[in-house]
Amino acid sequence: SAGLCSAQQTAEFAAKAKLESVVVLPTYHPAGLYVFLPSVSFPKPIFSKGSSILLLAMHPKRWLCWCNPAFCVWLFVFTSLIKDTTTCESEERLFHKLFSQYNQFIRPVENVSDPVTVYFEVAITQLTNVDEVNQIMETNLWLRHIWNDYKLRWDPREYDSIEFVRVPADKIWKPDIVLYNNAVGDFQVEGKTKALLRYDGMITWTPPAIFKSSCPMDITFFPFDHQNCSLKFGSWTYDKAKIDLLIIGSKVDMNDFWENSEWEIVDASGYKHDIKYNCCEEIYTDITYSFYIRRLPMFYTINLIIPCLFISFLTVLVFYLPSDCGEKVTLCISVLLSLTVFLLVITETIPSTSLVIPLVGEYLLFTMVFVTLSIVITVFVLNIHYRTPTTHEMPKWVKTVFLSLLPKVLLMQRPLEQQKKNISRKSKKGSANMLGKSKHNKQKDTKLHKEQQCHHCDKATELTTTKRRQPSHRSLKWMAEHMEYSPEVKDVISSVQFIAENMRSQNENKEVEDDWKYVAMVIDRVFLWVFIILCVFGTAGLFIQPLIAHT
Repeated sequence: SAGLCSAQQTAEFAAKAKLESVVVLPTYHPAGLYVFLPSVSFPKPIFSKGSSILLLAMHPKRWLCWCNPAFCVWLFVFTSLIKDTTTCESEERLFHKLFSQYNQFIRPVENVSDPVTVYFEVAITQLTNVDEVNQIMETNLWLRHIWNDYKLRWDPREYDSIEFVRVPADKIWKPDIVLYNNAVGDFQVEGKTKALLRYDGMITWTPPAIFKSSCPMDITFFPFDHQNCSLKFGSWTYDKAKIDLLIIGSKVDMNDFWENSEWEIVDASGYKHDIKYNCCEEIYTDITYSFYIRRLPMFYTINLIIPCLFISFLTVLVFYLPSDCGEKVTLCISVLLSLTVFLLVITETIPSTSLVIPLVGEYLLFTMVFVTLSIVITVFVLNIHYRTPTTHEMPKWVKTVFLSLLPKVLLMQRPLEQQKKNISRKSKKGSANMLGKSKHNKQKDTKLHKEQQCHHCDKATELTTTKRRQPSHRSLKWMAEHMEYSPEVKDVISSVQFIAENMRSQNENKEVEDDWKYVAMVIDRVFLWVFIILCVFGTAGLFIQPLIAHT
């Protein structure tokens, strides 16, 4: 039922028997022991087609052949179990050999004066959070430690060619590497993960850890800021003479890094430092990784800066609003309240520090000062707009600067000037016509007086002659004083004189009021351009200043 056969004999048997299928499996048992299966009846002739022939050997240089597929599967599982059983026994013997007399508290060096060389590398998988208020950076890291332990070596040939074993980290000696600038939580990683042990004593231990490290924040250019956060690793108790810490590569391993939605890692470099502290005479080695990160400003740009810019430009429109409209001060106060709300929102998102003021805070403060000035200027402009000749007299320098000089500089044209000239001409013509009609009427009155009162004829003639000799531009008042009229005519003349004087006074007052209104409009136009220029340059400075600083 069982026997030894070589690979060549197996091929010859398969060819002679015309087997439907042949499965050949190598055997692994090192002792070369035979394995006897339950008795199987074989039909005769032995090499007929479709026969079931079993040739089994458990020597490494022999082969196993079986023509029945179902039985081959069963046999494969059986031999695998035998192999696994022998491997587990080998690992058990290996663990017993390695750790039966092993002490994990003693440094693995043959000479006590020799240092343990530890290779160290950091791999970052996620930048979890950057807390600007508490100035903490939270990261998810893999810390790779590699060192050699001469007490954990073996010959793979004695243990079924076992070259690697996974051992619990708390069973072996480990370097006590901690994070010096840890802010919250444990300074040292937990030893719950296993280490990979190689047959030559080389140990690779890569525990994952979540660190919350302290990171001083420079918020000068918030939200266009760059931060430089460092992670300082080193042995807490062993100096350089006991542990020689070496860095693997010069960069942080970012092959498994998950991108953060708010921060981008621009650079992450590592450096080795040998430092002598004031407390001790020994030199301690540390490896510091500097994470140069940049904030992605889109969130703050969309939700903070752009609304702030729109509100800032509303301040400009205050000076374009006519002074007759009573909503100028209301608009200014509304803009001021909106900016105050934005400033309160920013205060909750930036660190509480008195060292620097963030750029956005400076911009909002600058805009708030502008809005406050716009309120003051608006009140001043409204005061000028509603001035009258009865309350204020316009100085000559105001007329020169605001009525002649600045309108030309600002390209402002006053269309009422030509209308005033036309109105003045029409007024002169109307006065002349009125004066002519008054003369004609008074001549009739004089003739009537001559007929009724003869003793006044000479006087009337003298007065008429004197009147004709007077220039045509004399007022009606002179005629009323030198002529005698009936009471009805005198009332008419007084009424006409009152109306003329009142109209002239109203026109003069209207001209002065229009001048004051025009001065207010010129002041509004001046501050309109001033605010536009300052808002544009302030906004440009908000975006350009961080670029200049970081280049």
